[in-house]
Amino acid sequence: MTLSFGRSYLAIPGPSVMPDRVLRAMHRPGPNIYEGALVAMMPDLTQGLRDVARTRHNVAIYIANGHGAWEAALSNVLAPGDRVLSLCTGRFGYGWSEMAEALGGDVQVEDFGMRAPVDPDRVEAALRADPTGNIRAILLTHVDTSTSILNDVASVRAAMDAAGHPALLMVDCIASMGCDRFEMDAWGVDVAVTASQKGLMVPPGVAFVFFSDKAAQVRAGMPRVSRYWDWTDRANPELFYQFFGGTAPTHHLYGLREALDMIAEEGGMQAVWARHAHLARAIWAAFEAWSCDGPLEMNVADRAHRSNAVTSLRIGAPHGTALRRWTEDKTGVTLGIGLGMQTEDDPNADGFFRLGHMGHLNAQMVMGALSSIQSGLIALDIPHGHGALDAAAREIAEA
Repeated sequence: MTLSFGRSYLAIPGPSVMPDRVLRAMHRPGPNIYEGALVAMMPDLTQGLRDVARTRHNVAIYIANGHGAWEAALSNVLAPGDRVLSLCTGRFGYGWSEMAEALGGDVQVEDFGMRAPVDPDRVEAALRADPTGNIRAILLTHVDTSTSILNDVASVRAAMDAAGHPALLMVDCIASMGCDRFEMDAWGVDVAVTASQKGLMVPPGVAFVFFSDKAAQVRAGMPRVSRYWDWTDRANPELFYQFFGGTAPTHHLYGLREALDMIAEEGGMQAVWARHAHLARAIWAAFEAWSCDGPLEMNVADRAHRSNAVTSLRIGAPHGTALRRWTEDKTGVTLGIGLGMQTEDDPNADGFFRLGHMGHLNAQMVMGALSSIQSGLIALDIPHGHGALDAAAREIAEA
């Protein structure tokens, strides 16, 4: 018997749940791409994106996923042979490093492990060891979706300033933007990348690169940039098609317009961040209660270093995979795999799972997912502590 019939819940850390309003906005015939309403809405849409990123600077839109945003950002500021310092706290930090290497970058990796954030003292030391400024860019993942580590972007900028280093600070906000607090201008970020399918609540397929005037100056000095990835015309187009390097992602734009409207109606980014933070505390309260007995363990021990968008869990093989499959088959809740968490003893990461809590999310969705997880722990006879749902409910009641 299964109790999964009815509306399923995709509780993975992206693609996130798409609001019905976004889906309805996209469900329309193809528009005129030469003049009219679609063309006219671009100034407000790009301003809405800047509001989400907390920047007055430039934004370029790409028909791509997050990997495309990585390549677009790198292609505009790095030439083959340029030195890059990559600060890694999980699989996606390494993914961006590998992208830079594939483009000819000379990548220096600082690995901070899978359970702790970037140490700004180590960053400062690495930059002081480069007195001639050979490092052109620093790559930082704000939230690594694999480990759920939240890195302190402002502290990395402070380390750069203390070392007096001129490198660009480039931040991957794919998992965090629209969920965890991110202040591009206030934190001194030169380049930020994100995509549509997480905090922005739109289907995968559109990516965004925000860049400062300093980064634009670096681009102006580049000997060559791929015509498609070049952000110059995309950020300052004379014609509509230049926003996208060709035909517009028309229906994604309608969905994005609706999603930005929803963010504004909620009260803007301060309200969105507060909602994510409050629901994350409810989720953590449940997991901490379950962790009091049995194998379940949160990957990040310190709440200050956890993302409000995703939580990565250790539960020991084969429990992670077994629990994921049980909740999906029996309750209709799909949990995330232990992406990038493989070990020698657990080569398939069967002892890990993740819960995504980003974007279009409310209290009843959180409580439903937690109840399904507890049902799975009971059904699979996985030892666990008690009082988890009560703990989550108390956190929600405080709202």
